[in-house]
Amino acid sequence: MLQNLHVKNLALIDECEVEFDEGLNILSGETGAGKSIIIGSINLALGEKVPKEMLRDNGQSAFVELIFSVENEDTIKKLRELDVEMDDSTVILSRRITASRAVGRVNGEAVSVSRMKEIASYLIDIHGQHEHQSLLSKKKHLDILDEYAKKPLGNKKQTMAALYKEYKSIKEEFENAGMDAEQRNRELSFLTYEVDEIEQAGLVIGEDEELEEQFKRFSNGKKIMESVNAAYQMTGMNDASASELIGSAARELTQVMSYDKDVEKLQSQIAEIDSLLSDFNHEISGYISNAEFDDETFYKTQKRLDEINHLKSKYGSSIEEILAAMDEKQKRIEVLNDYDAYLKTLNEKLNAKKQELSDISEEVSKIRKREAKKLTKAIKEALVDLNFLDVAFEMEFEKLPDFTANGIDLPEFVISTNPGEALKPLGKIASGGELSRIMLGIKAVMAENDHIESLIFDEIDSGISGRTAQMVSEKMNELGRNHQIICITHLPQIAAMADAHFLIEKSVENKSTVSRIYKLSEEQSISELARMLGGVEITDTVMQSAKEMKKLAAQKK
Repeated sequence: MLQNLHVKNLALIDECEVEFDEGLNILSGETGAGKSIIIGSINLALGEKVPKEMLRDNGQSAFVELIFSVENEDTIKKLRELDVEMDDSTVILSRRITASRAVGRVNGEAVSVSRMKEIASYLIDIHGQHEHQSLLSKKKHLDILDEYAKKPLGNKKQTMAALYKEYKSIKEEFENAGMDAEQRNRELSFLTYEVDEIEQAGLVIGEDEELEEQFKRFSNGKKIMESVNAAYQMTGMNDASASELIGSAARELTQVMSYDKDVEKLQSQIAEIDSLLSDFNHEISGYISNAEFDDETFYKTQKRLDEINHLKSKYGSSIEEILAAMDEKQKRIEVLNDYDAYLKTLNEKLNAKKQELSDISEEVSKIRKREAKKLTKAIKEALVDLNFLDVAFEMEFEKLPDFTANGIDLPEFVISTNPGEALKPLGKIASGGELSRIMLGIKAVMAENDHIESLIFDEIDSGISGRTAQMVSEKMNELGRNHQIICITHLPQIAAMADAHFLIEKSVENKSTVSRIYKLSEEQSISELARMLGGVEITDTVMQSAKEMKKLAAQKK
């Protein structure tokens, strides 16, 4: 679960720290107090894009940190598979944000945005204010179904996607294979010319590197010989050379070394130097004698390099790539020489791959249809709990005209909210408030189907009131028994169910507007409920209603 949220220098928040509880955590406050900033800051820590307007205008970096305590063994296993090392089952996600960049870390290790999002997907699920609108998209319906059916589906979706990629490649090859005899002959002639050009070059892997080294020596031959001869002159060619001077020094020390052991050591060292220099002079003399910088060799080297570089410009950046290109061209020549057999083989491959894809697509479709019945039954039960008393909720399947990487299914949730009404797509029946409740029902079912311990709802109560609001609050309370729920709400019915109630309020401090968040005591929570019930003026009657609401909520728990 999410234990701690720490936010610094973000939007209206200069710095705040929140310790969340298990069960249902409620965040309430006046409109504009900064409730959305809290959810926004959590999103930022989870890897979402950083809007520039969220940074406070004082030149300092912003910082968001989330501390999770992970209890589920399957979740711990998956996180470790993502190389997340944990001490005491703790995962810390943080993000430091400046005007130019954002750096995310997981347990102190810098990670990419994509990896942070992947890790976060096992820890927390956030339902944004307008997420219910995604239910108007059929693609979302398929995503929900596949997430629900992920265990029976296993790796079948990945297998299906891989087969589709192979099928599409063969199909494109087959569709582009049609050519007449004149086209084949023209391509065959050109390929034969290219293969002959490469073969006649007689390329040897690695020879270009040797030639380039040789060419570099030849190109700088005069400068090399001038420097080598100068070095030889200095070390051994005349009376003032280093060799002669060191030899003289050695002879001088030899005359007196018997008188002093320290001098004997010095003489031994210089004798070694004299020997090394003598070897050096022998080596450099041999280099000068054997050096070949003749124009003919240089011309041949340059010509061979030009030939190889010409082939590189046409067929690849290295000899290995040129030879590989020749192999591909030879294979193509074999195809063109027996084109009818090639087309027959290609057609057989296409049909075989199509059958493989059809089999796996049908298998996936059967699993989806079977699991869809379980899913819609569970969602319908959740919707009844959310005051859809006579609801019918199913999933209809349309078969796509052709294969896709995601199979052949185009499923869609359909609903009837009144007895006798035909089932219709959500967008044709459900209002905004109803879509919010449907999404809550789906989230409730999905939460029981996965191992995500923390769920965040940002104003799930949009467009509802009265008895419906009470039933939504009871569903939130039910969810909170097995999950940590963090919920921003304007409804006192939902807030009354809180296991932990937090107030977000805005104030002016040092001529600057800031948002603060406080955990409320039981009495303070009742006062906040009274504000939510009564608005500006809180009468004794309103306060009594708030106490009664809190008492009834406690009984429901």
